[in-house]
Amino acid sequence: MKHNLKKLLPVLILALALQEANSQTKPDGSAPQFLYPEFVKGEIRLKNGKSQFALLNYNTVSEQVVFRQDEKIFDLINVENIDTVYIFKSKFIPSASRFYYELLLPGKVPLFLQHKGTLLPPGKPGAYGTTSQVSSSTYLSSTQLQSGYYNLKLPEDYDVKVDPVFWVRKDTIMASFISEKQFLKIFPGSADDLKRYIKQDRIRFDRVQDVIRLLTWMNLQNKF
Repeated sequence: MKHNLKKLLPVLILALALQEANSQTKPDGSAPQFLYPEFVKGEIRLKNGKSQFALLNYNTVSEQVVFRQDEKIFDLINVENIDTVYIFKSKFIPSASRFYYELLLPGKVPLFLQHKGTLLPPGKPGAYGTTSQVSSSTYLSSTQLQSGYYNLKLPEDYDVKVDPVFWVRKDTIMASFISEKQFLKIFPGSADDLKRYIKQDRIRFDRVQDVIRLLTWMNLQNKF
């Protein structure tokens, strides 16, 4: 399998980070831009039906699947050839917008999650002894903002804030939401039924498991 992987990867991927793997972390050993605490053997399933395997992770800031080879970290490219990526027990599907959907729940109305990370620079002194953090775009140059930069060691004191963006596929259309109001707009004809269930079951849209429970109920109703 290893020799097949070496044949595929030069075509499928591009090296975007050339530092040693032990320098991919912050001084405390963490690498908060990555979704998982470690790289694990995952599957890259191509549209031609073939599969290859590599040590995979997901970079929430660049929103790209990354893999480790020879102690270096690389981005997957030629995403148009990829059908699905499996990391741990999660299933990632490339989108047309250059990020990956994680499939949370299959069904007539499937639920997906976009892991959207924001790189936060060190807090700056604010009024009354407080600190504030601003978007990395105000601090880093355009060269540094290239995707590969986010596979390198984060600058000291930088952190990553990950916000979930939910997606559902209604018929053939993908629609995103982060709040109840946005969600109800996707299903205007069923808003009253959905409101009742959301209130009854105390669904909170900042909790992934709550949203999964909501979509599970919807799919069981067979009317959405």
